[in-house]
Amino acid sequence: MQRARPIYRLSAHPPSAHRRSAGGVPAVVSPTAPRLLADQFGRVADDLRISLIDKCNLRCTYCMPAEGMEWLPTGDLLTAEEAVRLADIGVRTFGVKDIRFTGGEPLVRKDLADIIAGVRELHPGVSIALTTNALGLDKRIDSLVRAGLTRINVSLDTIRRDTFATITRRDRLDQVVSGIDAARRAGLAPIKVNAVMMRGLNDGQAPELLQWCLDRDLQLRFIEQMPLDADRHWARENLVSAQEIRDSLATRFDLSPHPAPRGSAPAQLWDVRRTTGADTAATNETTDTEVLGQVGIIASVTESFCAACSRTRITADGKIRTCLFSQTETDLLGLLRGGASDDEIADTWQAAMWNKPRAYGSNEVTLNSPEYVQPERTMSAIGG
Repeated sequence: MQRARPIYRLSAHPPSAHRRSAGGVPAVVSPTAPRLLADQFGRVADDLRISLIDKCNLRCTYCMPAEGMEWLPTGDLLTAEEAVRLADIGVRTFGVKDIRFTGGEPLVRKDLADIIAGVRELHPGVSIALTTNALGLDKRIDSLVRAGLTRINVSLDTIRRDTFATITRRDRLDQVVSGIDAARRAGLAPIKVNAVMMRGLNDGQAPELLQWCLDRDLQLRFIEQMPLDADRHWARENLVSAQEIRDSLATRFDLSPHPAPRGSAPAQLWDVRRTTGADTAATNETTDTEVLGQVGIIASVTESFCAACSRTRITADGKIRTCLFSQTETDLLGLLRGGASDDEIADTWQAAMWNKPRAYGSNEVTLNSPEYVQPERTMSAIGG
């Protein structure tokens, strides 16, 4: 098969080295140095998440209701050309290093390979990743890799078929596993698995899921459940915390902090060794037993990493969200379709990021504050 044909056409308005100031960001930029997507707190975004669709073929309880979701009209979604253009502005103008396509479920987009190929054609060295539930991935992985996909994250909360059906409201575990196996055969690495632990459903299954991932050379990431569910059932007392996850894993494994600097990564990494018994665990000593791999824990709620956040997000309908928990958005789709130049789009994007809140969508409120208000958009509509 031929490589997917890029569908992006370069703007007739190349970025200038001299631009107006956006909220205090320096207005003069070297022709060889990108502008910065900086905010008032000293953070710089170089990790771009673009949601391509809000639809999904699963109905995970921590994300979507069983039925009744109102999807965005097709005409309100970013087209393939628009998605590639925004990615190009991110890399070329702002020095974005990593691009991740999310959803909903991005595999629902039939033009996904074209979008990836369009970005790859313009930027051969950029990392292009996909967050997916892997349904149907086995049938499309070869075309996606040829287009330029370099990494994937697969959402998988359990390896028990009955639990999977309860959480996702679909009996499709075998298809997810087939997708993961296909990605491994295609040579993608690392393949990361994202898992949300839910009290009373799968919170006792963390060790077996980790073992399953270690056996397949997959990098597991546990994610604390965030208050972004469509059913609005999230409650702090039901949260399975990072500490609880570590305690559960310690029943079968010894964990020690991974030595590499964390940087702006959302996951705190831990080296995983086979447990050597109660005496070693009690003295908190590190043994010389073989490191089996790493596990990451993303403690979005209980151990905030907002101070090091390097992400900028664009929703499937072309809105900038500076934070998952933002109450405000900045429209880029209107600019794209209104004939704006790349410079004008970049100015708006840069100004929005300058006003990024300190944490959790606010400069003052935390998730534990009575004043916290859950965003209207849910995770599937935002993009992870």
